[in-house]
Amino acid sequence: MKTSRLLTILAAFGICSLIATAADWPQWRGPERSGISEETGLLKQWPAAGPKLLWQVNDIGDGYSTPSVVGSRIYIMGNRGMDNEFVQALSINDGKPVWTTRIGNVGNADQQPPYPMSRSTPTIEGDVLYALGSDGDLVCIQLATGEVLWRKSLRSDFGGLPGRWAYSESPLIDGNVLVATPGGSDATLVALEKKTGAVKWKSTVPGGDAAAYASPIVTEAAGRKQYVQFLDGGVVGVDAKTGEFLWRYARTSTGPANIASPIAHDGHVYSTNARRFGGALVQLKATADGVSAEEVYFERAAPNTLGGQILLDGYLYGTNQDGLVAAEFASGKVRWQAEGGPGSVLYADGQLYVHWESGGVSLAEATPDAFREKGSFTPPNPPEHKLGPREMAWAYPVVANGRLYIRDLGTLWCYDVRASD
Repeated sequence: MKTSRLLTILAAFGICSLIATAADWPQWRGPERSGISEETGLLKQWPAAGPKLLWQVNDIGDGYSTPSVVGSRIYIMGNRGMDNEFVQALSINDGKPVWTTRIGNVGNADQQPPYPMSRSTPTIEGDVLYALGSDGDLVCIQLATGEVLWRKSLRSDFGGLPGRWAYSESPLIDGNVLVATPGGSDATLVALEKKTGAVKWKSTVPGGDAAAYASPIVTEAAGRKQYVQFLDGGVVGVDAKTGEFLWRYARTSTGPANIASPIAHDGHVYSTNARRFGGALVQLKATADGVSAEEVYFERAAPNTLGGQILLDGYLYGTNQDGLVAAEFASGKVRWQAEGGPGSVLYADGQLYVHWESGGVSLAEATPDAFREKGSFTPPNPPEHKLGPREMAWAYPVVANGRLYIRDLGTLWCYDVRASD
C-alpha cells in the first residue's frame, strides 16, 4: 500500500498519532530550550556500530557551536583564525554550505585556558536568524540570503563585560523581544526589539556581574513573568516587562564556568555549576519587595555539568563528573548513576542521547528505574584537539527530522536515527 493512501486511511479513522513525527531544532536546546524533542519514530536500540552515517564534513570552521536545524538547512557558527567568526547555512542533504556570513572577530584571544573559538548557537524564528559572536557581535540575518539586517555590539553599544572565555550566549526570542546579556554595570541584561535591534530596556543587576556562558530562559513565577539567567555571580531573575532586578541565588556560582541554562518549573528554578559543585533547587516566592529565592536543596551528586540538563516527568537527567545520572527534581535524590564522565544530553522519543566529552555518543533509556544503555559508538575520523588535553568535545547533540547531528570543532556528522517503516 502506498504511503499516501495509508495516511488517508489512518486519518479517516482518527489514528494519525501512529505515524512518526519529525521536528525542527530551531535554537539552543531545542524548541523550548529544554533539551527535549517531541519527535517520535526513532530507533530504540542502535546497531553495534551505531546508527547509519549519512555524511561527514570536516571544514565547517572551528568552534563549539551547536547546530540549529530548520527545514532543509542547518545553521551553525564557526571561525577560521581570530578575525573571521561567521554564521553559515548548510544543506541537510550533504552538509555543503549554502551561504556564509562573517559577523566579527573571535573574542578574548589571550584568554587562559586558551579556547578562543565560536561558541553560541543561532536562534531561528520565521525568516530570520539571530546569532551572537564570541566578541559580542549580535546580528539579525535573513535566512534566504545570509544578509545582515541589523547589528549591535554588546561591548561597545552596552559597555559589556564578558567572562574570561568571551561571550557564549545564544539569544532568546520572546514574542517581539530579543534578550541578551552584555554583562557589566550599565546593561547587565538587555531587551531589544527583535525586528530592528532598538533598545526596549536595560537591566542593571546589583554588582554589575560579568556575563557568564549560559543562555537565558523565560518563566512565570511568583506572580511575575521573568527572564532567568546565570551570570558570573549567580542565577538571577529580572522582570520581563521592565528589566527590574528581582532575585539572585549565588550558591551554584562557585566553579570556574557558569554554563548551564537554568530549568524553571512550577515556581521553582534548578541551577548547577560545572562538574564537582552540585545542583540546587530554589522556590520563587512573592514578597513585599519583589521576589525571593528560597533554597529547597543543594545536592552535589545531582546532574551538574556543561550546558544544561533534562527535566522529564519529575526527574532530572544529565551528567556529573562521574557520568550519566538520574535524580528527583523535587528532592535532588539520585536514583541511579552510570559511568562515563561529563557529557551533553538531549531527550527524544523515550531515549537520552549523550555526546561525551571524550567524543563518543551513547543512547540510554530515559527512566528513573535504572540505567539501561541502548547503544554507543565513536564517530569516525574525529578532529585533532590542538589546544591540549583539557580541550574536549563540548558541542551538544541535536535530533531533528529523523537525523542525529554531532559536532566536534570543525567536523559535523549526520546520522539516520529513524526506526524502520
